[in-house]
Amino acid sequence: MYVNLISITPEAEKNIAYCARVSSFHQDKPKYSKLIKYLIDHKHWSPFEMATMTIEIVTSRAIAQQILRHRSFSFQEFSQRYAAATSFETYPARRQDIKNRQNSIDDMSEEDKQWFQEVQNEVQEQCERLYNHAIKRGIAKEQARFLLPLSTTTKLYMTGNIRSWIHYLELRCDEDTQLEHREIAQAIQSIFREQFPEITKALGWSI
Repeated sequence: MYVNLISITPEAEKNIAYCARVSSFHQDKPKYSKLIKYLIDHKHWSPFEMATMTIEIVTSRAIAQQILRHRSFSFQEFSQRYAAATSFETYPARRQDIKNRQNSIDDMSEEDKQWFQEVQNEVQEQCERLYNHAIKRGIAKEQARFLLPLSTTTKLYMTGNIRSWIHYLELRCDEDTQLEHREIAQAIQSIFREQFPEITKALGWSI
């Protein structure tokens, strides 16, 4: 898993405040901390659509599918039609929570954890061998990719306005989100805190 900031609206918080004051004679007022807090406290979200952020994410295709469900964002993803897949992600074994099907519990035995790690490696090695063999036989990448598992590594760029990012982070940093996706969201939230200190403070997120 890897997360990286690609781009952000210059002086994003200042830009949000400037646009929020569209009806004011004091649009250039330099201070905006109180305004940001007022907007959030009173759920005036539209000004937060006036700035954007683009994040690079490297994860498995299984987790990428969860991220791509957030349709208010724009995405560009690595295409297995044009470039060969070269790596895989591996994940720890967790037990299914019988009370909450969206949850898993980290209490598996070391033996089961070791087994799960080994079979992931086995499946990945087998899939990679057959995938490469298919490419050598002249089979198109867009067809050969059907031999690859959901653990295949992918890269995507995720662009959204700050309103969308706030909603995404509040949802995906929650414990109801699958751990692997939550770790991505938490890494993005760390970037968000650095880039938007006033918004972070107003939201009550720790800096």
